Amino acid sequence: VIVTATIGSAAMGARYLLRAWQAYKTRPIVPIARRFYPGGFEPAMTRREAALILGVRDQAVVEKIREAHRRVMVANHPDAGGSHYLASKINEAKDVLLKKTRAADSAF
Repeated sequence: VIVTATIGSAAMGARYLLRAWQAYKTRPIVPIARRFYPGGFEPAMTRREAALILGVRDQAVVEKIREAHRRVMVANHPDAGGSHYLASKINEAKDVLLKKTRAADSAF
């Protein structure tokens, strides 16, 4: 009885391991570029950081930048429970990518 129980549990364990291995092999491979950006915000926003925030390329066309800005803003708008800080960073990212910068001596 003990030998039969041991063989049965070994067979069930092997079956479980084979199914887990097959599931592991068929999982989708996540490319490195799709992982989250590990760092925080830079002191002065660059085009690279702005593109990472909006999820577009550095040289994206204006329509794609506006579409990405709208999509990200809808998800993080302060009126919908989002953060004011993140909303300002999203707006700043759009301004940087569209090259809308404010004058250095401007109060606003």
